[in-house]
Amino acid sequence: MSLPADWIVPQWPAPATVRAVCTTRAGGVSVAPFDSLNLGDHVGDDPAAVATNRLELQQAIAAHPVFLQQVHGTAVASLDAGTPDATIADAGVTATPGVACTIMVADCLPVLLTNRQGTRVGAAHAGWRGLAGEGGRGVLETVFQSFWHDPSVERSQTATKKRADDMLAWLGPCIGPDAFEVGAEVREAFCMADRDAEGFFRAIGGGKYLADLPGIARHRLLKLGVTAIYGNDGSGEWCTVGNPQRYFSHRRDAVTRGGSGRLAACVWLKP
Repeated sequence: MSLPADWIVPQWPAPATVRAVCTTRAGGVSVAPFDSLNLGDHVGDDPAAVATNRLELQQAIAAHPVFLQQVHGTAVASLDAGTPDATIADAGVTATPGVACTIMVADCLPVLLTNRQGTRVGAAHAGWRGLAGEGGRGVLETVFQSFWHDPSVERSQTATKKRADDMLAWLGPCIGPDAFEVGAEVREAFCMADRDAEGFFRAIGGGKYLADLPGIARHRLLKLGVTAIYGNDGSGEWCTVGNPQRYFSHRRDAVTRGGSGRLAACVWLKP
């Protein structure tokens, strides 16, 4: 791959058949407030600029990125070479080489996944709504089940643990725990189903809290049995809000700049 120096290449022990990257603002042709490598076609940017930016990404990774229509839900799409862009889902999985599971973000958390054999990859869009889901079952739980879906394989506790042990996860940049101010309803969405989630919310008065989005994602993955988790640890370097030169942030820029572009996190199998 020939990537802009500022893009993030995950540091995780993925097998040689797996490739992954997360873009930054570096590259592209979009003008303010979408400068420069905006990959979102739904944010008000010039469609021609977005098409040029997406082509730049495709050429840089030498794979075909599938751009989903993300709706802050929990649906998972099985991707192949014929999957059209704008397929409605908030996660994708594939075993097809050269097809990149692609998640766009501008404060939400992208989560990339692979197995240790390097035969399957996946990506999830983990904003708070999708991460919370309903009844403790959100997008990470759904993509975990979809990742391993095979009617011929037993669903015993032992089999589930083996699959969790076989999975690697990487968390990309997102709004950080010192910037993500939420109301009581967001805290309740997590804590009603899991009282252990209370530790990821810090009260700041007035019924408001600071929420640790990457911390919650790690917690949910650990509950699934996935322990090989890399990337975003909640420190400042990963915060989309706190690094305006490197990352897009909807919460930071939507009002003050009139809009925000979208980053993309991709994972794929080598063709």
